[in-house]
Amino acid sequence: MTDIKTPPPQNARAAIFKNRNFLWLTGGGAISMLGDQFTLIALPWLVLKMTGDTLILGIVLALISVPRALLILLGGAVVDRYSPKSVMMQTKYINTALLGVLSALIFYGRLELWMIYALALGLGISTAFSIPSGTAMLPRVMQPAQLQAANGIMLGLRQLTMFIGPVLAGVLISVFGSQHQGIVSDAKGLAAAFFFDCFTYAFSAWTLSQVVMNDKASPAGASSATGTAPIWQSLAEGLRYCWNEKQLRSCFIYWSAIAFFIMGPVQIALPVMANQLSNDASALGLLAGAHGAGTLLGMAWSGMKPGLRFGNLGSTMLLIDFIIGVLFIPMGLIQASWQGACILLVVGTLGGFLHVAVFTWIQKQVPLNMIGRAMSMFMFIFMGIGPVSAALTGWLLRSISIQQLFMASGSLLLLIVLMATQVRTMREVADKSQPA
Repeated sequence: MTDIKTPPPQNARAAIFKNRNFLWLTGGGAISMLGDQFTLIALPWLVLKMTGDTLILGIVLALISVPRALLILLGGAVVDRYSPKSVMMQTKYINTALLGVLSALIFYGRLELWMIYALALGLGISTAFSIPSGTAMLPRVMQPAQLQAANGIMLGLRQLTMFIGPVLAGVLISVFGSQHQGIVSDAKGLAAAFFFDCFTYAFSAWTLSQVVMNDKASPAGASSATGTAPIWQSLAEGLRYCWNEKQLRSCFIYWSAIAFFIMGPVQIALPVMANQLSNDASALGLLAGAHGAGTLLGMAWSGMKPGLRFGNLGSTMLLIDFIIGVLFIPMGLIQASWQGACILLVVGTLGGFLHVAVFTWIQKQVPLNMIGRAMSMFMFIFMGIGPVSAALTGWLLRSISIQQLFMASGSLLLLIVLMATQVRTMREVADKSQPA
C-alpha cells in the first residue's frame, strides 16, 4: 500500500513557531493540559480516601463524564454561534473558581460529599463546552497550510502531559500529603494538586487573552453564524448516515461494547489496585503514567509506520484488541506497581497505534460534510458509555475482587473480538482515500 502525504510547505511549517498567536495558544494549552492530569489523579484518590466506597467513586466520575457527553453536541452549536475564544475563556474562569473552592475546602477540612458531587457536575458541564471550543480555535489562529503541523504539535503535547502529569501528581500528593489532617488523609497534597490545576486554568486564561483571532485563516465556507441552523435535524441526519453505512455501523457497535466492558473497569480498578498495592498516590501516578507513555509511543510508532497492517485495518484492529484482552486477564494478579506499569505500557502502546489508525480511517471513510457529526458520535461512545460502565464497575467491586474484575473484563474483550471476527463488515474494514 502506498501512503500519499501532502506536508505543508517548509516555509509554512517554519512560520508556525514565529506565530505569536500559536505560541500563546500552545503554551497556555500545554500548561492547562498538564494541570488536568493532576485533577484526574487527585479526584479519585480524594474520593477513595474520604469514603473508601468504589460505588461513590463511580458516581463522581459519572457526574463529570455523563453531562460532558450529553452536552458536547450543544457545546459545539454554542461555539459555532459565538466566538470559540469567548466560550473557552468562560470555561477557564469557571474551572478556575471550581478548583480553587475545592482546594480550599480540602485544606481547611470543610469538604463534604455533596460538595464533591456538585463540583464534579460543574466540571463536567464546563468541559462539554471547552472541548469543542478548543478544537475550533486552531483554524482561526493558523493559516490552512499550517493546520496539519499545528495539530500534530498539539496532539503530541497532549500525550506528553498524559505521560508526565500523572507521575508528577502522584509525587506531589505523596510528598505534601499529611496522614492526619482534616477529614481525609493526604489532605495537604490533594489540596496542592487541585490548586495547581486551578493555577493552570488561570494562567491559560491569561495566555488565551493574548491570542488575536484571525477570521481570514478560517477554512473556506466556514461560518460562525449558525443561530438559525436546525441543530436537531442536522444531528438526526448524522445519526442516519452512521447507521446506514454498514462498516461504520459495525465499528461503532463494536467500540460501544469495548467502552462498556473495558473502559469502566480501567477507570475504577486502577485507583483501587494502586490503593491495595501500596496505599500511596505515587503508585496510581506510576500506573497511569505508564499507560500515557505507552500511548505516546504507540502514536509515534503509527506515525513512523503509517502503512503497517496485519492484513487490512479490520484484522489489525481485532488482533490488537485480542492481545490487549490477553494482557488484561493477569492484571489483577500483580504484586507490585512496576508489574502493572509494564503491562499498561504495552497496552498503551498498542492502543496508541490503533487510536491514530482508527481516527485516520474515519476521516477517510466519512464525507467531509459529515466528519464533525461522525466524530461527535465516536466521542459520545467513549464519553457516554464509559462513565456508565464506571458506575456499574464501582457497584460490582462491592461484591467481587479486583482479580475477578480484570479476569472477567479481559475474557469479555476476547469474546467480543471473536464474535467480531464473524462479522464480514468488520473483517473488510480497510484504509481508503479521502472521499470527495
